[in-house]
Amino acid sequence: MVPYQIKKDIKILILEDNTADADLLVRHLIKSGLSFVSKIVESKKIFEESLDNFLPDIILSDYSLPSFDAVSAFKIIKDRNLNIPFIIISGTIGEENAVMLIKEGVTDYVSKNNFSSLLQKISRAMKEAEELHEKEDLLEKLKIQTKALLTANQELEFQNAEKEKRAIELLNANKELLAFNFISSHDLQEPLRKIQVFISIIMEKEMKTMTEAGKNNLKRIHVAATRMRQLIEDLMNFSRVSAIDHQYEVSDLQDIIEDVKSELIDTIIQKKAIFKINELVAVNIIPFQFRQLIYNLISNSLKFSTPDVPPNITIQSVILKNDEFRLLNLPNSPQICDYWNLSFTDNGIGFDAQYNQNIFVIFQRLHHTEEYSGTGIGLAIVKKIVENHNGIIVAEGILNKGVAFNIYIPIPENSKKSIADLKHKKEKPIVTKNKHQNAFRII
Repeated sequence: MVPYQIKKDIKILILEDNTADADLLVRHLIKSGLSFVSKIVESKKIFEESLDNFLPDIILSDYSLPSFDAVSAFKIIKDRNLNIPFIIISGTIGEENAVMLIKEGVTDYVSKNNFSSLLQKISRAMKEAEELHEKEDLLEKLKIQTKALLTANQELEFQNAEKEKRAIELLNANKELLAFNFISSHDLQEPLRKIQVFISIIMEKEMKTMTEAGKNNLKRIHVAATRMRQLIEDLMNFSRVSAIDHQYEVSDLQDIIEDVKSELIDTIIQKKAIFKINELVAVNIIPFQFRQLIYNLISNSLKFSTPDVPPNITIQSVILKNDEFRLLNLPNSPQICDYWNLSFTDNGIGFDAQYNQNIFVIFQRLHHTEEYSGTGIGLAIVKKIVENHNGIIVAEGILNKGVAFNIYIPIPENSKKSIADLKHKKEKPIVTKNKHQNAFRII
């Protein structure tokens, strides 16, 4: 079974002078269910021509040929700055040479005597190549956006106080983009890929003869590499959360909540979570961002639930008139308008009240990774989404008793009619209990 969904008919360039070995390789790939077209070459000239004409997605190369070899072939790839995965397939290369070539940048290697891991390594190499291509596109877009933001900052310097505030926000966004540019660069991805390759080599060659201490250390390396991958993905999610170029829509949160619950259904059932969803007032939001916000809050409550106690999650919303909102005395709330208030509470492990503000700081964690997994970015994303909506989020934690989040989003006058129209279209909700999920939902 292919672990990563490879696009159909990938182009595989096979550098091999032994016809029998080449046929055996092709038959193995066909039997594995891989959809591909291949071209077999054995000389430097045809290899170079194939790079221009055949345009391979991946290269499978024998280590040594009579007039050519894998080292020379890979040097051609590097000299041309081609990001094509390069896997050596050989029965004579030896592990020491394989490790040396991987240090030089070769993607991986497979023994001719054992093709069992070939499909997995092809899948992983194709996935990494696709991710690298996406990152290069993203970095190019970030450069363009950065240039545009710097230009906008120069223009905004001459505007009034409100526009100066906007200039600061754009400057902060620019700094975040630049930070992400640095973190997600090849310098971060490359060491992680090497670690994963070396883990694969050790598990394939050394696991049976390894001491228990060695096996334990290898598992710890694997856990660290996995967490690094999660950190990179979370950083990418954080960088993508931007209010720029996204449309607001008057939305009913019920559909968003049910969608998130469906995605987390396994954990919900495992922990026997109970949801109490009271009347939800429509609101003018960026829907996909609020889906991420709801997902992060619910998954946080499930993760930090009290052991052996079913999580009890309550979600509700109301409209606060401006006078009511002003009585809350919240900071940074200059807009004179009504506010939409979403409250989210649970009965989990909570936290000490002194951390009410710290939990929104990126990478801030109140628990060790061995106790609770995560990267400390989830609530930073939640706060950034709220700020994208010109809103305010407040957390109130009580140690061992749970946490309450209150989100306040301003309601512009021009959106009130659309919200009222959606409210009139909604049928009266009926609260039911799903016996399989042990959770409340609204029909």
